[in-house]
Amino acid sequence: MVKITFVEFDGSETEVQAKPGLSLMKNAVASNVPGVLAECGGNCACGTCRIYFDPEWAGLMPPPRDSETEMLDYWEEQGDGVRLSCQVPVVEEMEGMVLRLPESQS
Repeated sequence: MVKITFVEFDGSETEVQAKPGLSLMKNAVASNVPGVLAECGGNCACGTCRIYFDPEWAGLMPPPRDSETEMLDYWEEQGDGVRLSCQVPVVEEMEGMVLRLPESQS
């Protein structure tokens, strides 16, 4: 298991013991992380599982597919450090990662 901390917009933290191979979103939903709404169930169709990460973790993120980029554009969330958690699988090297959540998912 991999320890990942999700930080809500108000600063509340939820620590998750995430299972490698599952998406960040599936791990967050299974652990009842507030602020990861995941309304589409991980189909890259709603953008309600957005996360922000520090640049030091960028190398662990797979490149976004076009559908993810389009969804982030819809939410006006372009640039480095933002992803849909449904599109990022957990890997062992994510141990200790801290992810922030947007206000719109509060």
